[in-house]
Amino acid sequence: MRVGTFVLAAQFPGQGQGEALHRAVRSAEVAEESGLDSVWLAEHHFVPYGVCPSATTLAALLLGRTRRIRVGTAVSVLPNQHPVALGEQAALLHLTSGGRFSLGVGRGGPWVDLEVFGGGLDAYEKGFPEALELLLEWLDKPRVAGGGERYGFREVAVVPRADELLGDGPAGPEVVVACTSPKSVELAAEKGLPMLLGMHCGDEEKADMVALWRSAARRAGQPAEVAERVAHVSAGVAQIADRPADAVETLVKAMPGWLRQGLDAHVTIDGRHRVMRDPVAYTEFLCGLHPVGPPRLAADRLAATAERTGITRFALMVEGSGDLAATETNVQRLGEEVLPLLE
Repeated sequence: MRVGTFVLAAQFPGQGQGEALHRAVRSAEVAEESGLDSVWLAEHHFVPYGVCPSATTLAALLLGRTRRIRVGTAVSVLPNQHPVALGEQAALLHLTSGGRFSLGVGRGGPWVDLEVFGGGLDAYEKGFPEALELLLEWLDKPRVAGGGERYGFREVAVVPRADELLGDGPAGPEVVVACTSPKSVELAAEKGLPMLLGMHCGDEEKADMVALWRSAARRAGQPAEVAERVAHVSAGVAQIADRPADAVETLVKAMPGWLRQGLDAHVTIDGRHRVMRDPVAYTEFLCGLHPVGPPRLAADRLAATAERTGITRFALMVEGSGDLAATETNVQRLGEEVLPLLE
C-alpha cells in the first residue's frame, strides 16, 4: 500500500494566499518525515479553491527540499500549456530528482483559464488527445516534429532527454492521467497509462473505471503484463482523530466555507450553467467515503478500497482543517499510526 498526500494549497476564508502556500509546503515536508510515499500537487488559476498556479514549479521546490518522497502533479492542465514545454519541465525534474517525479495530466474544466492562456474552448473539448500524444512522444524520442491539428512545427531535438537519468531508475517520468469519464479512461488505457481517480468517486465507481480501463487496454493491444504493472491512484480525504465524530466535526466546520468560496469563484469561458454541490452535504459525503476517523477506521477504509478496486496508491487531502498545526499533526498521525496498520 502506497499512501501519499494530495495538496491543493487551499485558501480558507480569512486566510492569505501566502499562508495557504506555506501550509502546502510544510505538509509535504512533514509527509516525508512521517514516512508517506508521495505528495501530489494540484494546480488552479484565479480562484482560492487552490492558489498554486504551477504544479511543476511547486514540485521543483519540494523535490529540492526532500530526499526520498515521490512528488507528482495532480494535475498539470494540458489545455493551458504547450505539451512540449511541459515535457521539457517533466524531463528536467525527472533527471534532477533521481527519478522521483510523476507527471499527472488532465483536461481541466471549461474555465476562463482557456481564454487567458489562449487555448480556447477547442483545446478543452477536442485537443486533449493530440496534446497527450505529443507530450508522450516528447518524453520518449530523441527528435520530435509537430504534425497535428493544433501543434505544427519542424523537427527539433529533445533536450534534455528523459532517458538520460544517471544510475538505476526509470527511462522517463511516470505519466498519470486524471480520468472523469469513459472517454478519458479509454484514452489512458490505449496508452497504457495509470489513472488518477477523483475524491468524489466511491469504491463502486472506481472499480467500474478500473474494469473499463482493463477492457479498453486489451482492445488497444496492450500486453497483459501492462494491466498488472500499472498502478492507478485514488484521491480522497484523510482526517485522523481519536473519535470518528471529532474527525468529521473538524472537516464539517472548515471545508464548507472553503468549498463555497473556492467553487463560487470559478468562471466558465462560455457562460455555461454550472450546478454547484451543497458544501456541507458534500463534505459529509466525503467523510463517509474516505479515511476520516481513528487510525483503525482509516486503515480499514483504505484496505476496503484496495480490495474492491485493486487500487493500492492513494493521494489524500490532509489540509481539510485549514489550520497549519492541525494539518501537520494529521499528516504525522497518517504516517505513524495508520501506515503500520496497512503493512
